[in-house]
Amino acid sequence: MPRDGADNGVAGRVQRSTPDLLRNLRTSRVMVFHPKDADGEMLAQQLQRIGCQVMTMWPPLPELPDTVDVVFCAVRPDHAAVSCAWMGAEPSVPLIAIVNYENPTVVDAALRMGALAVLVSPVRSAGILSSLAMAKHAFAELSEGRRRLVRLEQKLQSANQISEAKAILVRTRNVSDREAYRVIREQAMSKRVATEEIARAIIHADGILSFQARP
Repeated sequence: MPRDGADNGVAGRVQRSTPDLLRNLRTSRVMVFHPKDADGEMLAQQLQRIGCQVMTMWPPLPELPDTVDVVFCAVRPDHAAVSCAWMGAEPSVPLIAIVNYENPTVVDAALRMGALAVLVSPVRSAGILSSLAMAKHAFAELSEGRRRLVRLEQKLQSANQISEAKAILVRTRNVSDREAYRVIREQAMSKRVATEEIARAIIHADGILSFQARP
């Protein structure tokens, strides 16, 4: 049963976000890194029909302009080893790879680039909108997941700091664990700061006193 509830929650979030995502596709600023050939022209034309603002260039730039929302990037055997700062496991924007050879080297390059979707050459109008939407949705989900992870790590760090500060008060003031937390909370309320900040101050002060007490 819990599994079904989790699945329903994810499905609901996807349904709520999809209309906004599809509407926003028309205002996307898209960078197309592709050689000047039929595939590159087809891709640029179709993106413009969708309503995107399109810039085309080859080879890929080492740094992306701040105005870029999405990147389509050709992966060629002679450029498979190319790596730019905006590529990688955590790309700064949604990335769609365009491949004309499905061999291990090219597929590995697309994965290392951080591609969230793939278009296969020869490029056709069918599939461009879908790959664009899927890449943007996957990127948004991954970004939100990373933000949640950071928040959880911060909460865990705060909990550990409060636990350490309580242990210091228990040891130095000979009080109970509950009393130690009450002291921390009251200090935080009186100074109008977070309990984590009081905990860090207690840990810091204990470190200084312990250092001074050494022979």
